[in-house]
This record gives sequence, C-alpha cells and structure tokens, in this order.
Amino acid sequence: MALTFPNRSRSYDEAGQYLHFLGYNGMFEMLFLIEIEALANAKPEAATAEAGYLASFDAPPDSIRDVARKVYSHGRKNVYQPRRPQRFEQRTSKAFP
Repeated sequence: MALTFPNRSRSYDEAGQYLHFLGYNGMFEMLFLIEIEALANAKPEAATAEAGYLASFDAPPDSIRDVARKVYSHGRKNVYQPRRPQRFEQRTSKAFP
C-alpha cells in the first residue's frame, strides 16, 4: 500500500518548534515532524505564530506530503523528524518533546 494522508489534521508544538502530521500505510500510522524553519512563508499577518505556521503548512500541503512520501519510500519507520528543511529523517529518540 502507498502512504496516504486521509487525516488532514496537523498541529504546532511551540516548545519543540515543529509541526506534526500523520501518514498512513494501511493500518499503520507514521508521525512526521517538520521544523518551523522549513515553513519559510509563515504568514506574518496571522494573529499568532501558531496560526501563521499552520497557514504556511496548509498553503502547499501537497508538496510537503510529497516529500514525506518520498522519504517514507526509502525506509519505513514510525516517526520521521527533519534535521534540515524539507528533509525527513528517522527520529532517534522514542520520547516525544
């Protein structure tokens, strides 16, 4: 099965400075984390930083999800965390911030 994103929810973690969203391969769920620096087009006119980051994620969501699919195709993990903008790598810790 291919990686899909039927659940369009995403959320912002201020402490960790990232957004997270979920992908699914059949019954398996994968967590993707994207650093806020990767969202270069944050909406400065937004009422809050969170609203700006979420709006930026929503603006081109297919491109972000396309990167997630590509990374997922190289090796299936449960959690992917970026270390550089738009580059997802396996999260080394099982604990979430």
